[in-house]
Amino acid sequence: MAELQAAVGLRIADEALLDELSAGLAKVETLLREAVRSDVAFVDAAARHLTEAGGKRFRPLFTLLAGQFGDGGTDDVVTAAAAVELVHLATLYHDDVMDEATMRRGAQSANARWDNTVAILTGDLLFAHASRLVAQLGTEPTRIIAETMNELVTGQIRETVGARDGEDPIEHYLTVIAQKTGSLIATSGRFGAMLSGAAPEHVAALRQFGEIIGVAFQISDDIIDIASGSDVLGKEQGTDLREGVRTLPMLYALNDDEENSRLIELLSTPLTDDDEVAEAVELLRSSAGLEHARETLREYTLRARAELAPLPDSAARDACESVADYLAARTN
Repeated sequence: MAELQAAVGLRIADEALLDELSAGLAKVETLLREAVRSDVAFVDAAARHLTEAGGKRFRPLFTLLAGQFGDGGTDDVVTAAAAVELVHLATLYHDDVMDEATMRRGAQSANARWDNTVAILTGDLLFAHASRLVAQLGTEPTRIIAETMNELVTGQIRETVGARDGEDPIEHYLTVIAQKTGSLIATSGRFGAMLSGAAPEHVAALRQFGEIIGVAFQISDDIIDIASGSDVLGKEQGTDLREGVRTLPMLYALNDDEENSRLIELLSTPLTDDDEVAEAVELLRSSAGLEHARETLREYTLRARAELAPLPDSAARDACESVADYLAARTN
């Protein structure tokens, strides 16, 4: 639990809340293992590959935390928490295929261990398991998870296709990450609150907070990929540059630093040469685009905090605020 808190910037001073969330996460882990179990050995191994690889578990934790504004970690809240994590894991299987990744969470990715077909089908299987869990919760949660999956896939398609002629690339990017990242975190908060019997205005607040904080997490990661060294990142620096992905600091740099022809040249194509990656990183670090991205991050964290205003003062609300504060300070 302490590791998870550090990874997402969650600060919980209340021991009773910490104990309850820890107990809830233990139930989620048990349910995840049970949900993906198969009598077919190969299917079982493929489904457990990422389920047991760990990860931040931020989405189920936020579901449980949102449940504190109602009756707490009920069985329905735990079921919903496991379901949103299964949806997240399913997207990781698919992402690794699209990114041609070889590693995930310190282990060989499913597509590298087996092949793309197995990885895609396993992701589909986890979507099915998530849907089965949510179906136990009733018609409304089932509709919500279907709409969330639609948002996730739409965001991925829009990212793959790119901004259309006449579409603002920055607005396109922010919309895409709201769909790809924000939508599932929004549903996590919404599920936790609604399934614990929280007041409608509290459900709405946690849903909105989740979407905004999800976007903020992605912007924060975009900034860190440029501003931090490989020793801090724990991975190769300039990953997005190597993949030809234009993140928010890059888009702002292209917009704000139009006279920097060398930077524009470097950002026009995926970079495979280490020296060019290093050059692009240095140019981006000194660009107006990086500071512009930091300003946007600050705006999102302030918006996220503002969404929490309708919630009653409590240790759970303090915990939510701590995530926004962490993201605001993370890239300075």
